[in-house]
Amino acid sequence: MESEMSKPQPLQEERYDMSGARLALTLCVTKAREGSEVDMDALEDMFRYLKFESTMKRDPTAQQFLENLDEFQQTIDNWEEPVSCAFVVLMAHGEEGFLKGEDGKMVRLEDLFEALNNKNCKALRGKPKVYIIQACRGEHKDPGEELGEDSVAMIKNNPQTIPTYTDTIHIYSTVEGYLSYRHDQKGSGFIQTLTDVFMHKIGPITELIEEVTRLMANTEVMQEGKPRKVNPEVQSTLRKKLYLQ
Repeated sequence: MESEMSKPQPLQEERYDMSGARLALTLCVTKAREGSEVDMDALEDMFRYLKFESTMKRDPTAQQFLENLDEFQQTIDNWEEPVSCAFVVLMAHGEEGFLKGEDGKMVRLEDLFEALNNKNCKALRGKPKVYIIQACRGEHKDPGEELGEDSVAMIKNNPQTIPTYTDTIHIYSTVEGYLSYRHDQKGSGFIQTLTDVFMHKIGPITELIEEVTRLMANTEVMQEGKPRKVNPEVQSTLRKKLYLQ
């Protein structure tokens, strides 16, 4: 007979404390990226609705991407009240692991992510950091496939000290190696869908992203007269549930 101890136990829900300040930084290359202003407007509305102190900067060079992230880290560490959460939105042309600045030079995404990790940003140590990246990650085009199933393996770990790279979620507009799409007048399907879901749905951010993925998977983008599929990809080291509403 199965003992009580061996029966599966329901997960205990721990939430991040969101009672402190919420800060957001958006860096967007608008040059040769028609429709990006529409995305900027949608993000501005979303951050206002979710009560974030939002800063938006247009057309950073590769070096300015780095400098703006360093300045954001210093702003957070010097904020007069406790900071609960930070959002960083990065929008530009890109390839896997890199963004292209307004000057045409490339900057490594990993170098941008470093600024707010648990080592370099003490005020956000153990607190959620959300990165939204609207950029191509390669040249592949996805025509879509017949529906199948994926399995995801989860590994539990309960460390005594906090790792350097916890409490972070990276939300990419497309999967590794693939193009991302943006409409000249309507903006990108990714940003428009994400802001709509984040403003009008309630739940932990991981479930909100699942809804964004579901909606995007049900739509098609026409490119060069051919239907294409695109969906976001998430990389997460969150330790608790992150509720924005």
